Amino acid sequence: MITHIVMWTLKDTAEGRDKAANAAEMKARLLALPAKLPLVLDMRVAEGQEIFAAVPATDLVLYTTFKTKEDLNAYAVDPLHLEVVEFVKKVVAERRVVDFES
Repeated sequence: MITHIVMWTLKDTAEGRDKAANAAEMKARLLALPAKLPLVLDMRVAEGQEIFAAVPATDLVLYTTFKTKEDLNAYAVDPLHLEVVEFVKKVVAERRVVDFES
């Protein structure tokens, strides 16, 4: 099992919206992916008040699991995922990622 965690700090404003609106939009777009990409075993997204302790400050956290490293690699280049990534790049100020085998 491969666990993929991404933590983002969002820009105060981007794409004509404030940070909270962009966080909600990111969360909705991300959570729509597992229904379309069966190689995603589990996906959870926490935002704002749901994040208890993150240093540096984090606005959104993605927790995803995959059966294999190859599945994670396929997810990374899937056009549906890349469509979400294009939006994310416009609204994110900082990104941190960790992947590990569990």
